[in-house]
Amino acid sequence: MSGDARIAKPSMEREAAQVARTRHVAYFGHDAGDAAIRRRVRAFEDDGVRVTGFMMRRADTAPTEWANIDLGRTADGAFLQRIRQVFAGAGIAAGHRDALAEADVIVARNLDMLACAFLAKRKAGLDTPVIYESLDIHRLLCRQDVIGKALRWLEGSLLHRTKGLIVSSPAFLRNHFERYYPGQYRAFLVENRLAAGAEYGVRPVPETPAADRPLRLGWVGVLRCQRSLALLCALADQFPDKLEVHLHGVPARREIPVFEPEIAKHPNMIYHGRYKSPEDLSKLYDSLDMVWAGDFMEAGYNSVWLLPNRIYEGGYYCVPAIAPAGTETACWVSQRSGGFVIDEPLGETLPKLIADLMEQREPIAACARALAECPEEDFVQPDGFLSDMLDKVLEGSEPV
Repeated sequence: MSGDARIAKPSMEREAAQVARTRHVAYFGHDAGDAAIRRRVRAFEDDGVRVTGFMMRRADTAPTEWANIDLGRTADGAFLQRIRQVFAGAGIAAGHRDALAEADVIVARNLDMLACAFLAKRKAGLDTPVIYESLDIHRLLCRQDVIGKALRWLEGSLLHRTKGLIVSSPAFLRNHFERYYPGQYRAFLVENRLAAGAEYGVRPVPETPAADRPLRLGWVGVLRCQRSLALLCALADQFPDKLEVHLHGVPARREIPVFEPEIAKHPNMIYHGRYKSPEDLSKLYDSLDMVWAGDFMEAGYNSVWLLPNRIYEGGYYCVPAIAPAGTETACWVSQRSGGFVIDEPLGETLPKLIADLMEQREPIAACARALAECPEEDFVQPDGFLSDMLDKVLEGSEPV
């Protein structure tokens, strides 16, 4: 399989079948308040799939836009507490056996929720098929010590009992699943594209950024990388009058314990806080010239392999990305001529790139034009993609 794998829109016969047979997913999620969880649930529902959430949460109870069964509260990074909550959550889910039994399939996001789903199935005495959704390979799974081996044993023992494996990047297959579990899964590529069915506005006509204003560089999404913050702060220091750094999203406090005080040191760094997708995306990206697409939270592993939401969002709105060389993100950007790839040491190459683009801004417009020429399906999931995938999983036909 390749990173540009696609499914065609469902045929008229398939559409008719979908009307007659609505799929129902029990979605086991790690945090009901997570924006990525919200996007996935909305994407299923936009494809005509009914969703019942069985979800834990990281904050106080809050209403969800979907029917949801609260499996309890967990804390980011508190692994022992999360393990205990897996067992407790499985008991809660099994206690709602009727709701769980209505589902055609369980989709479990991340390894802890996969374990929770299988425990809940067993406690409830159900044989509902399970799909494992692995959109990040946690650093613990990459360790070569007894902890890493134990977690991979758990992942492998559950994986071979699933009906399908969802990954958001082909590099996860090459570097993790094919390495440790060859022949034990059926993989389906579901990239972090914008969901079908939502309104994103008209794609802009690319223009060269005006020479009489500062360049605007954005960091968008889950702000979880300390090195990225340090690089952007250094850029702000180097170009106080010619560069603005705009930060949109929620900082991961465990990874970046000191955030707002650092931003406050730089008048040309603006933190906009949480945003809603898709409602705020058009305005957000319209205010940017480029988007930072580096991630080093799990350097050498997950950070090299992932394909982040921001490249699809930025691509749709024709905002070029800046990506570190040697990453799957850099390959994606290069294939579309949709941004700039820079080598280490980034502390030197990133400022040089920005300085060059301040003097000659046409390369930004050239990358934006290349993105504008890409098919919309590079950035937006086609209608029927997820429902078609569920059909393939449950019918046992070939993966994407």
